[in-house]
Amino acid sequence: MVLLALMQANSAVLDIEANCAAVEVAARNASAAGAQLLVTPELFPVGYAPRRLREAFDPGRLPALREVLAGIARRNTIALVYSLPAVTPAGGWHISATLVDEAGDELLSYDKVHLFGPDERAAFTPAAAAPGVVDFHGHKTALVICYDIEFPESARAAALRGADLLLVPTALAGGFDAVPQVLIRARALENQLTVAYANHTGSEDDCDFRGGSIVAGPDGSVLAAAGAGPELLFAELGEPGRAAADGVEDAVDYLRDRRPEIYRSWGV
Repeated sequence: MVLLALMQANSAVLDIEANCAAVEVAARNASAAGAQLLVTPELFPVGYAPRRLREAFDPGRLPALREVLAGIARRNTIALVYSLPAVTPAGGWHISATLVDEAGDELLSYDKVHLFGPDERAAFTPAAAAPGVVDFHGHKTALVICYDIEFPESARAAALRGADLLLVPTALAGGFDAVPQVLIRARALENQLTVAYANHTGSEDDCDFRGGSIVAGPDGSVLAAAGAGPELLFAELGEPGRAAADGVEDAVDYLRDRRPEIYRSWGV
């Protein structure tokens, strides 16, 4: 059994020390509760403010910041998902997510493919690589970021690569309640995987975040859901693999019953 923890909290824009201290506290509490993995929100260590980050954040700080976050994982003996800017070889900026294990060693990274709104598009460059999949405590695990999960292709790509656990750092502002309440559950059900979606709360620059972090099981059920305020959310994962979707009958095995050759003829 894997116990998953999601950090829902308010980040202070460009106050890296305060944000990392908050991650440390969450990691300590999650580990003490028996969790093997803590998922933090999108860009939490630096705060969610794309234009300010591009103007004021020194990317030369990234190696040291990654080591600070790896150290949090090591000290608290808990795997950690964190999200930071990443600089491409061509000098562009991506929004990235990284999974490190309890020793602080990197297992998986992913760069955001779908950028949301004018601020993200002004500050960052969209990536193109499909989600990778790694083994984490027997679970085939993948990452996507925020707006990515609102496109069925992102979760489907992870599922077709064998993922049964999809981790999603996010920064979802108020007014989009259908995303955690409807889309996350739909993505889990249609791909027969568990989706863990960790959001900010409170105000950061012009964004008003209202929490709503959620973990949805492979049958579309809600395994855990947060309210609007700061919270450390826990969910127990079922047995690894697609067979864990006990509530999903073979008759609705969407991955098995796909007809991709037909879809190609439709132009989709």
